[in-house]
Amino acid sequence: MTSVLWFRRDLRLHDHPALAAAIEAGPVAPLFVLDPALLSGRWASANRTAFLLASLQELDAALRERGARLHVRIGRPADDVPRFAREVGAAAVFVSRDYSPYARRRDAAVARALAGQGIAFHARRGTLVHEPEDVRGAAGQPLTVFTPFYRAWSALPLRAPLPAPAAIPAAGHPDPGALPRLEALGLPRPVDAVLPAGESAARARLERFLAGPVCAYADTRDRLDLAGTSRLSQDLRFGLLSPLEVVTRARALPCDTAKFVAEVAWREFYHHILWHHPRVLREPFQQAYAAIPWRGDPAAFEAWAAGRTGYPLVDAAMRELAATGYMHNRARMVAASFLAKELLLDWRLGETHFMRHLVDGDVANNDGGWQWAASVGTDPQPYFRIFNPVLQSKKFDPGGVYLRRWLPELRRVPDRYIHEPWTMPPSVQQAAGCVIGRDYPAPIVDHAAARVRAVHVFEQVRNAATTGDR
Repeated sequence: MTSVLWFRRDLRLHDHPALAAAIEAGPVAPLFVLDPALLSGRWASANRTAFLLASLQELDAALRERGARLHVRIGRPADDVPRFAREVGAAAVFVSRDYSPYARRRDAAVARALAGQGIAFHARRGTLVHEPEDVRGAAGQPLTVFTPFYRAWSALPLRAPLPAPAAIPAAGHPDPGALPRLEALGLPRPVDAVLPAGESAARARLERFLAGPVCAYADTRDRLDLAGTSRLSQDLRFGLLSPLEVVTRARALPCDTAKFVAEVAWREFYHHILWHHPRVLREPFQQAYAAIPWRGDPAAFEAWAAGRTGYPLVDAAMRELAATGYMHNRARMVAASFLAKELLLDWRLGETHFMRHLVDGDVANNDGGWQWAASVGTDPQPYFRIFNPVLQSKKFDPGGVYLRRWLPELRRVPDRYIHEPWTMPPSVQQAAGCVIGRDYPAPIVDHAAARVRAVHVFEQVRNAATTGDR
C-alpha cells in the first residue's frame, strides 16, 4: 500500500512514528506543503521561514540517501495533500499530530477531503513526549497548574525512541517540485546570525549539550553571560529533534538533569493548555483580567521594540532578538514583564513582535510565556511580582558581559554603572563616551513608580471582577 508521509513540525528521520508507520505500510511519498496561511499570516516570520527552508533542504538530502525524496508543494493543504495523494496512488496519508487551533482545522479539512477520495488519514504521536489526552488529574481533568501537571507528566511511562530508517521505499515519481527562494515568498531578508538548520546540526547541538553542559544547567541556565542553555528550542519547534529522545537521553545521564527535563515539560504544558483551551490565542486565560485598561502608547512600544528604553538589560535583550532571531529565556521574561508591567502595554503587542522575529517562535510557548509574564495566563507570575530590570541585570549578568555585547554604546561604561548608566556623574559619562540622552537614552519610565501603577491597575481589575462591578 502506497502512503504519503506529510511532514509538518517533524522535519527529522530519527524517532518518527508516523514515518515508521508509513514505511511499514509500503512505499512512501514524502511531502511538505508550504502553506501561505502560515507563511504570510498572523505569525509570519522571515527568520523562521529561512530556517524552515534550510531544514527542508537537508531533509530532502537525508531522504535521498535512503532511496526517497521530498516533494514540495505551495498552496492550501486541503487542496494539495489530496491532489498529491491521488498523483502517487496513495491509500493513506500519515502525519505527526499538531495541536494549534489552525492546525486542527487544517487537518480536519484535509481528512474530510481525503475521505471523499477513499484515502485514510492517520495522525501519530511524535511532536510531544506525552499527548494532551494522557496527562490528567486524579479526577481525569486537564491540568492548568504546572506543578501537578509535571507530576502527572513525569509519572507516565516513555516509549522507546525509534531509530532512523536505513532505507525508505519510494512511491511513484511525480513532479518533486522545488523549494522557493525566500524573496519569492514575499518575505524580507532574515537575520544572518541564525544557528545552522537541519536535523544533523540539531543532533550535533544535542550531543554537545548532553556531553556536559546539561549537568550544570540548573546553575547556569539563567546566566546571561554564560552559555548555559541548551539552544535546542528551534530544533524542538521544527521537530528536528524528538522531545521524547531528548528527555530519554537526559534522564539516562549520571547527573541531575531534572531541571532541564522540567523545562521540556513546560513546553509540553503550554501545548496541552492550547489543546484544551484554544481561546488563549485570542484572549487571556484568566478572564478576570480581560478588562485591564492597557495603555495606548506607540512611542513607548517602539522604544521597547528598538531596544531604546534606557534600561540596559531590556535593551540588550531586544537588540539580541533583532540581530539573531533569538533571545535568552531570562531576558525574555524581563523584557516581557517590562512591556506589560512597567509600560502597561498590551502583552499581545509583545507576543506578535516576538513571533515576527523568533526562529524558535511557537504559538503555544510564546503565548504561554507572554501570558505568564503579564500575569493573565495559566499558573501565572503573580501580578504584584514585577521583575526589576536593574536587579535582574546585576544578578544574571554581574560583569555586564551580555550588556556590552549588545549595547556597544555602553562598552566603556565602568562596571559600577553598567546596570544603571543614568547614575553616572557627567564627568564619567564624558570619559566613557556615553552621555545619557545623547549616546544612550535616559530611562523612559521610573521602575518604582511604574510598579505602583501596575499593581494598582491589576488590583482594581481583580477587585471589580470579584465584586461583579465592571
